[in-house]
Amino acid sequence: MRGDRVEVIVDTGQGGTQAFEIVATRAGRRIEVTTARGIVEVTEVTRGGTPIRTGRFMASRVVALVEHPALEGDGSHVEVETRRRMTSGEGRRRRVPEDQLALIGDTDPNTVISGG
Repeated sequence: MRGDRVEVIVDTGQGGTQAFEIVATRAGRRIEVTTARGIVEVTEVTRGGTPIRTGRFMASRVVALVEHPALEGDGSHVEVETRRRMTSGEGRRRRVPEDQLALIGDTDPNTVISGG
């Protein structure tokens, strides 16, 4: 939808960051974000799926990727759905393998660590 935009913040490797913005510039265009093989790709596409503008970034260098959906004509908000739930890992507990106990300075095979 016209007005959709995606902002990508990338680590430059020299102690700073650089911001990039891909915007759906015309009516009927949309922004698609894909991640594959360590590359984040942000593409503006037409209704028919033809790519117009593409930005490719190394996933290891992406600091933030922010999607800004456009507002609909009546001022209501657009529904945004995430495909993958991201968690901090809190609450998950796992048993330490016996061959790893010496690495954490413990010899009790019932040791459980938090996080993940």
